[in-house]
Amino acid sequence: MRRKFGTLDTSQSRAIKRHGARQMSAALHAMARAVVRGMVQMAAIAALSLSALSVTLSPVLAQNMFAPVAYVNDKVVTRYELTQRLALLRVLGGAASEKDALDALIDERLKAEAAARVGLRDFLSTGLIWRDYARGRFGAKAQVSDSEIDRALQNNGPSGGLSVLLSELFLPARTPEETAKSEALVKEIAANPTISNFAAAAAKYSVAPSREKSGRMDWVAVGDLPPALRGAVIALKPGEMTAPLSTGNAIGVFQLRQIAETDVATPNADAIEYAAYYINGGRSEAALKRAADIKASVDTCDDLYGIAKGQPESVLDIDTLPVKDIPNDVAIELSKLDPGEVSTALTRADGQTLVFLMMCGRSYEANDSADRDQIRQQLLSQRIGALADSFVAELRADATIVIP
Repeated sequence: MRRKFGTLDTSQSRAIKRHGARQMSAALHAMARAVVRGMVQMAAIAALSLSALSVTLSPVLAQNMFAPVAYVNDKVVTRYELTQRLALLRVLGGAASEKDALDALIDERLKAEAAARVGLRDFLSTGLIWRDYARGRFGAKAQVSDSEIDRALQNNGPSGGLSVLLSELFLPARTPEETAKSEALVKEIAANPTISNFAAAAAKYSVAPSREKSGRMDWVAVGDLPPALRGAVIALKPGEMTAPLSTGNAIGVFQLRQIAETDVATPNADAIEYAAYYINGGRSEAALKRAADIKASVDTCDDLYGIAKGQPESVLDIDTLPVKDIPNDVAIELSKLDPGEVSTALTRADGQTLVFLMMCGRSYEANDSADRDQIRQQLLSQRIGALADSFVAELRADATIVIP
């Protein structure tokens, strides 16, 4: 048996149609108002942005600043973003080419996309999101063993296990005119800094006693160099020169001839005890003979107290100083010496006083005070960073990147 449903009369049907039409009309009007409001807001934002940039951007660039400069999968990088990033890089003093800025923005789009796939939203900066994402994705692969920490501790500081062969060249800088002349000569030498040319220049122009050996120094542990020279030497390749280093009345430049790794790590020198005995006469024959006689009669710095007995206290200084507080010329000479060894390369009082310089001993930064957890975290961060960089390269290879 069929069930029969009721029907509507004509007046009821018309009423319902009118009611539905009014509802649809109201909805359409509301949608239209929303669209108009959105367009007005976007126009206002664009106008404000254009106004803010009009001071620095050309009219053509201002009109097209929201034009796409790259498509990364389904994301867009705009001219506005590129301009802002380029300005930021220039302010920070980093790479300021348009290509570098665009590459950075493309990488950020890829990173944000990868992070979004695992539920990390973009309410934080991409950098913070990527750090959390990289830790979560690569943390298990980036384990650090105890043996790796031991090796890191052994190679304490940037100089661990390195020795270098250097050549030195010192030029006078006692007056502004002398300094300018010496700086001009350094530029000439730096224009063709072969090892043979540097040696010839040192033999001809250097005011240091090492000119007799064409400026060549013996092997020295990088950790024993003064901090200013240590940092400069580590950055060199064989045959390259340092920038000029001031020693008060002279400027010195150094050339790296050879570098070698050793099995035993060389920690950075922390403090040095040294003695300076002052001899009248500068580099005269009599003063140099006096220095040679003293050298033959002393074995330790304490022996110099007997040499200076009965003389004014000012003739002998025995100090223990942090390496960073030792004058550059003294620190450079001390870097060449082992305990008990002597240098007579320096003078004072405008060359009228010879310095009998003796190394007493060094203390080194303690390895056992390092925090193993801190070292572990540093190594872990480096390893995660390397894995993350490799992953970004893979994302780039797989992505659809279009640059109009």
